[in-house]
Amino acid sequence: MSGVDAVWTLGRCTIGTLVRLLVPLRSYGAERVPKTGGVVLAFNHFHWIDPPVVGLLSPRPMNFVAKVEAHRIPGLGQLIRAFGTISVRRGESDREAVRQMRESVRAGHALGLFVEGTRQLSGVPGQVQPGAAMVALQEGVPIVPVAIYGSHEWKLGNYRPISVAWGEPIIFDGLPKGGKGYREASDQVQAKLHELHSWLGEMHQLGRPAHATPPA
Repeated sequence: MSGVDAVWTLGRCTIGTLVRLLVPLRSYGAERVPKTGGVVLAFNHFHWIDPPVVGLLSPRPMNFVAKVEAHRIPGLGQLIRAFGTISVRRGESDREAVRQMRESVRAGHALGLFVEGTRQLSGVPGQVQPGAAMVALQEGVPIVPVAIYGSHEWKLGNYRPISVAWGEPIIFDGLPKGGKGYREASDQVQAKLHELHSWLGEMHQLGRPAHATPPA
């Protein structure tokens, strides 16, 4: 077991226990995540609670990608780096971050990306940026779209339920490794995230059944 894997195991027993106490959770379709090999997990993002929620529910440890500003916060920076989190400069070309992301999936790890690039305050998934598609296409690995629902309403003292739906892995065979291919792949991921998010809305209206299968 690597040092990062050991941190993930410990984190699920400590941080994960706290998350379960504070967040009424449901997870649908996590078995769709490939058990081995490089993969990109593509999440939408509403709230700071999202990373610990999907980190707890993911069947695999992952290398998250987080903005460099988070890495500079005393205490938080050291914590997220212990979990293998990669630093990225938003709004500019960050070749070192791209290199680390590609190395992560090439080494057979799961890479966790909040694909809109920033939190969406509207409570609806936003436009998917091309980073996830670029890594997947360049390294020939699948993307698993993962929708988070309800976290935009969650806050301390108002513990609203949060649900997560895991999509089927998407392989982008035949798409060019360039801007056009990245845009087309990103559009596919965006459409699937919206579909999964809408489905979770229906599940919440039904009282969040314990067992249900997200759309393929």
